[in-house]
Amino acid sequence: MTRQKDFWKLAIAAIQENDPASRGVLEILLTSPGLKALQAHRVSHFLWQHHLKLLARMHAQLWRFFTQIEIHPGAEIAYGVFIDHGAGLVIGETAVIEKGVKLYHGVTLGGTGHEKGKRHPTIHENALISTHAQVLGPIEVGANAKVGAGAVVISSVPPDVTVVGVPARVVRVHGKKDITEIMTLEERREASYHSAHL
Repeated sequence: MTRQKDFWKLAIAAIQENDPASRGVLEILLTSPGLKALQAHRVSHFLWQHHLKLLARMHAQLWRFFTQIEIHPGAEIAYGVFIDHGAGLVIGETAVIEKGVKLYHGVTLGGTGHEKGKRHPTIHENALISTHAQVLGPIEVGANAKVGAGAVVISSVPPDVTVVGVPARVVRVHGKKDITEIMTLEERREASYHSAHL
């Protein structure tokens, strides 16, 4: 199977699995802004990798106009990512998004403006980033983690936890409120954040 077929198969499957409003492949192909944005990004990213950076940026901006989703051509996005609605979603240049990730409208995977090199988040497999969450800086969101709506995440999120709030704090581990484990994880996250900003 070619990579092109892989993209379409995984993208359509992700929408069918995660969007209860989807009513068939034709409707998905014609009406899903997330699917259109991801397909357009594949072209922009190809141009970016082949040193046609101005053309890549122009192509990305054109599709931003059509989809209201801004994906920098330098971002690395695996197949099988799900973008629901997508309006206002922003993905920065050095962001890395692994397969099975779910992104909702208003999400920002951005930088803080201070870093050089890697300055945007890495989102690991099957993580969920809810509506209007802001994930900022060269941090990681672990596999199967969930970021609550409106959360502001400025330090890495371990796998299999749920974080909410401003700044985001761990509220569940493996879907449960294990206070001892939550406190331990929060102490580690805080220590990691402070050591990275000294």
